[in-house]
Amino acid sequence: MAESTPRNNVHCTIPDDPDQSTYRFIIVAAKRARQLQGGARPFLPTSSKKPTIIAVEEVRRGLVKYEIPGQTTAEEPPAPETI
Repeated sequence: MAESTPRNNVHCTIPDDPDQSTYRFIIVAAKRARQLQGGARPFLPTSSKKPTIIAVEEVRRGLVKYEIPGQTTAEEPPAPETI
Protein backbone atom coordinates (compact mmCIF):
# COMPACT_ATOMS: atom_id res chain seq x y z
CA MET A 1 0.00 0.00 0.00
CA ALA A 2 1.39 3.38 -0.94
CA GLU A 3 1.67 6.09 1.67
CA SER A 4 -0.40 9.14 0.96
CA THR A 5 0.97 12.57 1.68
CA PRO A 6 -1.10 14.63 4.10
CA ARG A 7 -3.08 17.40 2.53
CA ASN A 8 -2.37 20.97 3.44
CA ASN A 9 -5.58 22.04 5.16
CA VAL A 10 -4.34 25.38 6.43
CA HIS A 11 -7.19 27.14 4.67
CA CYS A 12 -9.72 25.03 6.60
CA THR A 13 -8.41 25.59 10.12
CA ILE A 14 -10.20 27.76 12.65
CA PRO A 15 -7.89 30.06 14.61
CA ASP A 16 -7.40 29.03 18.22
CA ASP A 17 -7.52 32.45 19.85
CA PRO A 18 -8.83 32.65 23.43
CA ASP A 19 -10.20 36.15 22.83
CA GLN A 20 -12.22 35.02 19.82
CA SER A 21 -15.11 32.63 19.87
CA THR A 22 -15.12 29.76 17.38
CA TYR A 23 -18.87 30.29 16.98
CA ARG A 24 -18.31 34.00 16.21
CA PHE A 25 -15.61 33.13 13.67
CA ILE A 26 -17.97 30.76 11.84
CA ILE A 27 -20.87 33.24 11.85
CA VAL A 28 -18.71 36.09 10.52
CA ALA A 29 -17.20 33.86 7.83
CA ALA A 30 -20.66 32.62 6.80
CA LYS A 31 -21.99 36.17 6.49
CA ARG A 32 -18.94 37.19 4.46
CA ALA A 33 -19.39 34.15 2.19
CA ARG A 34 -22.99 35.21 1.62
CA GLN A 35 -21.76 38.67 0.61
CA LEU A 36 -19.27 37.13 -1.82
CA GLN A 37 -22.02 34.96 -3.33
CA GLY A 38 -24.09 38.11 -3.76
CA GLY A 39 -21.40 39.75 -5.88
CA ALA A 40 -19.06 41.46 -3.38
CA ARG A 41 -15.42 41.57 -4.40
CA PRO A 42 -12.83 39.67 -2.33
CA PHE A 43 -10.45 41.69 -0.16
CA LEU A 44 -7.44 39.64 -1.24
CA PRO A 45 -6.35 37.99 -4.47
CA THR A 46 -7.01 34.25 -4.48
CA SER A 47 -7.03 31.33 -6.85
CA SER A 48 -10.07 29.78 -5.18
CA LYS A 49 -13.51 30.36 -6.62
CA LYS A 50 -15.31 29.03 -3.53
CA PRO A 51 -16.78 31.86 -1.45
CA THR A 52 -16.49 29.91 1.82
CA ILE A 53 -12.75 29.36 1.39
CA ILE A 54 -12.22 33.03 0.50
CA ALA A 55 -14.35 34.18 3.45
CA VAL A 56 -12.53 31.98 5.98
CA GLU A 57 -9.16 33.30 4.83
CA GLU A 58 -10.35 36.92 4.97
CA VAL A 59 -11.72 36.51 8.49
CA ARG A 60 -8.58 34.69 9.66
CA ARG A 61 -6.39 37.55 8.39
CA GLY A 62 -8.59 40.15 10.09
CA LEU A 63 -9.75 41.80 6.87
CA VAL A 64 -13.44 41.54 7.79
CA LYS A 65 -14.62 44.07 10.37
CA TYR A 66 -17.58 43.27 12.59
CA GLU A 67 -19.32 44.52 15.73
CA ILE A 68 -20.59 42.57 18.69
CA PRO A 69 -24.04 43.95 19.56
CA GLY A 70 -24.49 45.08 23.14
CA GLN A 71 -20.76 45.33 23.82
CA THR A 72 -19.27 48.78 24.34
CA THR A 73 -15.70 49.46 23.37
CA ALA A 74 -13.18 51.33 25.49
CA GLU A 75 -13.00 54.08 22.86
CA GLU A 76 -16.63 55.08 23.24
CA PRO A 77 -17.53 57.22 26.25
CA PRO A 78 -20.64 56.06 28.09
CA ALA A 79 -23.87 57.72 27.03
CA PRO A 80 -24.91 60.60 29.30
CA GLU A 81 -27.92 59.96 31.48
CA THR A 82 -31.03 61.90 30.59
CA ILE A 83 -33.64 62.79 33.13
